[in-house]
Amino acid sequence: MTVANVLERWEPVIGLEVHCQLKTASKMFTACGFTFGADPNTLTDPYTLGLPGTLPVPNRTAVMFAIRLALAVNAQIHTHSRFARKHYFYPDLPKGYQISQSDAPYATGGGLEVVLPRTGERTFVRLVRVHLEEDAGKNLHLLGDEVSLVDFNRAGVPLIEIVSEPDIRSAEQAGAYVRELRTLIRYLGISDANMEEGTLRCDANVSLRARGTEVLGTRCEIKNLNSFKFLEQAILAEIRRQADILGSGGNIVQSTLSYDTAKDVTRVMRSKEEAADYRYFPEPDLPPLVIETEWIDAIRDELPELPAARRQRYRELGLSSYDAGVLTADQELAEFFDAIDVEDVHAKKACNWLTVELLGRLHADERTIRDSPVKPPHVAEIVMLIEQGKISGRNAKDVFDACYREGLAPREIVEREGYTQVSDTSVLESVIADVLREHPVQFAQYRAGKHALKGFFVGHVMKRTNGQANAQLVQQLLDTALGTS
Repeated sequence: MTVANVLERWEPVIGLEVHCQLKTASKMFTACGFTFGADPNTLTDPYTLGLPGTLPVPNRTAVMFAIRLALAVNAQIHTHSRFARKHYFYPDLPKGYQISQSDAPYATGGGLEVVLPRTGERTFVRLVRVHLEEDAGKNLHLLGDEVSLVDFNRAGVPLIEIVSEPDIRSAEQAGAYVRELRTLIRYLGISDANMEEGTLRCDANVSLRARGTEVLGTRCEIKNLNSFKFLEQAILAEIRRQADILGSGGNIVQSTLSYDTAKDVTRVMRSKEEAADYRYFPEPDLPPLVIETEWIDAIRDELPELPAARRQRYRELGLSSYDAGVLTADQELAEFFDAIDVEDVHAKKACNWLTVELLGRLHADERTIRDSPVKPPHVAEIVMLIEQGKISGRNAKDVFDACYREGLAPREIVEREGYTQVSDTSVLESVIADVLREHPVQFAQYRAGKHALKGFFVGHVMKRTNGQANAQLVQQLLDTALGTS
């Protein structure tokens, strides 16, 4: 059964739980440091390993980062919250429990607007809560799962978990939501939010309900989705699985699932009846987390311009929603565009030179905007030279190529290569007169009604001027000379 057939009868209802690893110098409850990619088990200490007698001390920077996110999604920040122990026994959790806030979070509510890039459709995804917790270690399975190893470097690293309401209705929306959340997190500077490195991870809760009803179906949770591609594919696979069960008269059993990327199917790991009892109780070694309103206000005052506000500003400059989305998806790209000084040049043209010409060359060379030899003033100068009639659009690309290769200012290249556009009316009138005199047959044919020959005359004028004639002015002067104006 295809997803298209499924969606004729069933409506997906999707909620996401996103875990974001915070970019702090030390772990959530200990001064032990952490950096991605270190040799296994080299970033541990007695607390990380759960040795007796060790006590947790909250990381102030992690709390500050968490407050930034809560403010950015307009969540309600609670001045008093608490940590709890979430018990489960697994090799990657040396203490035998995880310290989390899931039952008394520091922030609730809020939401995020999501725009589908393909259609422009807008959806507001509400949030249930945002809470702090510590990460577990990482299990490595080798030799076809015959050997398992544990790396405790990641154990204890601070996480924030963002739990959405079931407001998402498609795999595409789910992907757009997590991308928007990643962009927001990166703008805030609180995490690299890289799914490939595991600093951003996602669980998806999926259910189906008959179209036209408000009664929710039984949800199943797909765990540990670590790429946008697999997130969307896993949701589509689970939609198909549930539709097959419901279509054959069966019932959905609430379950925890994994996604088999090779076979593009979801598999049941355990049912609700087999789920672990986490035995939550308040963390006895930590007092309630108290966040003063003065601290919240100070953090709010320091927030950067957020992606949604930046997109709106770009639309007000005349950019399309698509262009605004492309620019704001990468904070460094957006800052490069802002540095072009779009108050002085045409924003749309500057955007085109940046997103089409410059990014195309950078991608081909596997370089980032940070490594660009073309700088913001160069883009502004290219646009201004065209706007002022100093160079033609045709020559502008040659100038841009040279600027990209050599890192020189466009004006230097124009002067060196003699690209200055001919906009002197008397000079162009003389060239046009010569072209018409040398092609009397074509001139007579044009006057007799064969107006397609105008392009013939334009081509000869451009050839006479080595492509440096002002094309718009040539068109105007030709109309006069041909007697059509």
